[in-house]
Amino acid sequence: MPSELPAALQLGSLQLRQSLASDADFLRALYRDVRSDELAVTGWPPEAIDAFCQSQFEFQRQHYRSYYPEALHYLVERDGQSIGRLIVDGSADALRVVDISLLAAQRGQGLGSVLLRWLCECADAQQQPMALSVEPQNRARHLYVRLGFVQLPGDGLYLTMRREPNKTEPTE
Repeated sequence: MPSELPAALQLGSLQLRQSLASDADFLRALYRDVRSDELAVTGWPPEAIDAFCQSQFEFQRQHYRSYYPEALHYLVERDGQSIGRLIVDGSADALRVVDISLLAAQRGQGLGSVLLRWLCECADAQQQPMALSVEPQNRARHLYVRLGFVQLPGDGLYLTMRREPNKTEPTE
């Protein structure tokens, strides 16, 4: 993991800190919140939704730890309240945004833009490309395109996007 990414920092009204084991309940609730629209149409009873979310959250957590063991896991806070998470991995050829999730009540306020612009600045400072995967119907795709991400060829369940670093002029 690049040392350029701190364990904690302040970004405007947002505070990022390393996620702790004690954050697990919030992270489970966040997972369910992020999936609420797709789960609402299933017609499942609440206990089935709870069981599904619990198992899928654990599966996702294991997957991220297996595939991105060096990743930084941030908890995103605003005014002292947990509102999301950001997982970033820099162990490969690009700074990878593994996951960025905000509670529904926090979306659409430019907070994701703040987080991604900070990551773009970090990547640009190191002349490092960025990469991420996104579902085709995810509205965040438009933000990624505005920030310079381009879709790579592929036909999987997720779209792979990449952003090349902006060239910075050397200072004299």
